[in-house]
Amino acid sequence: MDSVKISRIILYVRDIPKVAALYEQHFGLKPLSSAEQGWLELGTTGEGCSIALHQASAAQKRDAEIKISFGVRDVRAFKASREANGLKFGVVHEAGSFEFSNARDPAGNSIQISNRGLK
Repeated sequence: MDSVKISRIILYVRDIPKVAALYEQHFGLKPLSSAEQGWLELGTTGEGCSIALHQASAAQKRDAEIKISFGVRDVRAFKASREANGLKFGVVHEAGSFEFSNARDPAGNSIQISNRGLK
């Protein structure tokens, strides 16, 4: 069987620029080259998994929860620095040997920061 990797996570959103701004400002993602209308991919260097923002149709109903988990070494410090810039996270949860906290992007998608596997 061929090796498989996650290449992108697709989020269907109504306001691509607003959602893109959050991922650029708070997570350092940059737009990857794309000339396709209604589609914007964000990533770090073009390697690994990217987040693709796809224009949602007016008739599209939200019926699935999507969560993107970002690995950070110090959940509490990252949370504090992002909250100082306007991104509000919930409480920090401790689950055994790791911590995590959740937020939502402007389109209502769930975002998690976690140090699982990074300590």
